Amino acid sequence: MADGSAVSIVIPAYNEAAAIASVVAQLQTAGPWHEIIVVDDGSDDATAASAASAGARVVRHPYNKGNGAAVKSGIRASTGDFVLIVDGDGQHRPEDARRIVGRLGEYDLVIGARSASTQATHARRYGNGALNWLASYLTNREIPDLTSGFRAARREHLREFIHLLPNGFSTPTTTTLAFIKAGYNVTFEPVEARGREGQSKIRLAQDGVKFLVIILKIVTLFSPLRIFLPIGLVAFMLGSGYGLWGVIVNSKLPNGAVLLIMFSVIVFLVGLVSEQIAALRFEGRQ
Repeated sequence: MADGSAVSIVIPAYNEAAAIASVVAQLQTAGPWHEIIVVDDGSDDATAASAASAGARVVRHPYNKGNGAAVKSGIRASTGDFVLIVDGDGQHRPEDARRIVGRLGEYDLVIGARSASTQATHARRYGNGALNWLASYLTNREIPDLTSGFRAARREHLREFIHLLPNGFSTPTTTTLAFIKAGYNVTFEPVEARGREGQSKIRLAQDGVKFLVIILKIVTLFSPLRIFLPIGLVAFMLGSGYGLWGVIVNSKLPNGAVLLIMFSVIVFLVGLVSEQIAALRFEGRQ
């Protein structure tokens, strides 16, 4: 179990002046943290001043870079052995922060998994459910909440993957998949999210596509055969079926069947080579 005095809290914030002081104050009463860092991501309101007046250490971006960039700045600025990432909109409860931190040590990454009922809209609920299902398949591990930004991890492991983290809203997705595929101990702690202050910065259609691309990118980096093998098998089955039909009906093998079978072999071989490259990446990892 991690001691609270070894935990740096990182709060990425963009135009969260209405909520940030309350978030910092509530966290201060929740435990004896090593430090609370608010990363003001180029806000044009009083986010930085409100955070500083509440007692947080403030790191400022001169312009808006994105949630992921703010998280990375917070990780770099942190000095604790562990890092707890909390959204600045007030939706996370301080008592849940204690529970998440309490599981560190046994686990390298602890994620606050929100219940489906706390999702803001039906569209977001279904979208997150689809992403959770896809990520679970690709990682061969049940993932109840892929996009929760409420999470805690060993600082050294976060820094290990910091070069993979995007500047946008896909940081939770990337860290979850990277930790799982790297073989670190990952668990999900059920939490209840409160209604946020202000409007969400996430755009469902645009950012949903980005999340999907991030999932495919990370799994391709760490476990390529989970993508290449099904594609190769489907192409091989289609080619074989088409070829058998052509032989039975026309007494000759169609060119399309040959192309599909060749394509399946090429995809499978590319997957094997990618799998070896991924293995070499981890053998040489510090």
